[in-house]
Amino acid sequence: MKIVVLNGSPKGDVSVTRQYVLYLEKAFPQHQFVVLHVAQQSRKLERDAAAFDAVIREVRSADGVIWAFPLYILLVCSQYKRFIELITERGAQSAFSGKHAVTLSTSINYYDSNAHVYMRSVCEDLGMRFVGIHSANMHDLMKPEERRRLHLFAEDFFTSIERGLEFPRLSAVLPSALPGEPPRPYRPVSPVRPADARGRKIVILTDARTDAGPDARPEARPGQESLQAMTARLVSAWGGDARVVNLHDIDIKGGCQGCLRCGAAYQCAYTGKDGFIDFYNSVLVPADIIVFAGAIVARQLSWKWKEFFDRSFFNTHTPSLVGKQFAFMVAGPLSQLPELRQTYEAWTELQQSNLVTFVSDETAPTVLDAALDQLAERLVRFAEAAYIRPRTFLGVAGMKIFRDDIWSSLKVVFRADHKAYKRLGFYDFPQRRVGRRTLMGLAWFITGLPGIKSKFRSMMRTQMIVPMHRAALAATPGGSSRR
Repeated sequence: MKIVVLNGSPKGDVSVTRQYVLYLEKAFPQHQFVVLHVAQQSRKLERDAAAFDAVIREVRSADGVIWAFPLYILLVCSQYKRFIELITERGAQSAFSGKHAVTLSTSINYYDSNAHVYMRSVCEDLGMRFVGIHSANMHDLMKPEERRRLHLFAEDFFTSIERGLEFPRLSAVLPSALPGEPPRPYRPVSPVRPADARGRKIVILTDARTDAGPDARPEARPGQESLQAMTARLVSAWGGDARVVNLHDIDIKGGCQGCLRCGAAYQCAYTGKDGFIDFYNSVLVPADIIVFAGAIVARQLSWKWKEFFDRSFFNTHTPSLVGKQFAFMVAGPLSQLPELRQTYEAWTELQQSNLVTFVSDETAPTVLDAALDQLAERLVRFAEAAYIRPRTFLGVAGMKIFRDDIWSSLKVVFRADHKAYKRLGFYDFPQRRVGRRTLMGLAWFITGLPGIKSKFRSMMRTQMIVPMHRAALAATPGGSSRR
């Protein structure tokens, strides 16, 4: 069989992901593997129609497709995202339709589930028969049991192709894929309710296109009119006291290359070569409130947004926008894409910042008018109070993965993270809490003694709430608590 591998790493042949594919090539010599470095060559594929068409011809003649990629900031890299968008922009979906597909990723298992849900949905939108996922830790290939797991995964893929197996769709069909009237763009219908910015530094970052270039075609760049109208409404609510920056106006030479040069001292390979880092440090870092405005393209924010988040990795795994108030204004079917919301909920929690809310143009104009006016007021109010909501599993679990991997196996590469984590107290391993461990050991022994064990069990329900009950009674009306 002919298997086309769409390599989603900017590093091409020298990527970790490529080594997993190479293993499959050696393990299954009876099959022909055609590896296409679509992420590494994304700019060429965008500029050169013939090069893009050559990729599509390979896909069209394939028996199966492997989408192989590393994780870059909770998802695929921006270059891979651009390739995915090009498929629809250039009407090449039919080349993928009916093909069996799998996804193969490499990472430290940090939000890999999120990336695979996204890629499965992309495959299903293209009409592919999605067989399954294999999410490998970076170093799994060196473990015999993990190689066996990868081997069985590939065998199942090839068997599915040979038998022509069908697989049910799991993702929702988005409105843009359904026949009928396209959604009307948002236009305000009610007067703006002013919100005093109170001197807060506010930045609205958008990727809205206003030019007449090919990317501005309605079918390629949906939601642009709504995005511009929502941005204008929010700026009006603050009486113009907000700075609007378009991602297309920032001097960005390219996406993250995965070179890890930043690991030692936050020094990016692009330092001095474009204006992104200066923009990030001079505009976003001093801001109190940051609003991200983007239209949904291929189930996520655009590749340009992904480029922004990927390039912010010059800060590696160290939070760089701590204490900010964030909001997202989205044009498109946000309510049907929980994985999109989860991506940015996780990102803001790991920044130790506060995500106030998402707003989208799905709702009626009167409701959206009110939502945007209220958002302007809430962002300022939360900024004044320095409010950061408690972290959920997304932030707590994500930081523990970073903490453990930086400490155990990545500190040599990410020296800057290691120093920052020590300084910021992120290395909060339970085994280091000697006092608590001693107390719990003593409690374990005492509560296991005959006579005490049964009494302890009967008291558990009431005793667990005693400290919290005292704190609740100490609350001051209109305030936080008594000191």
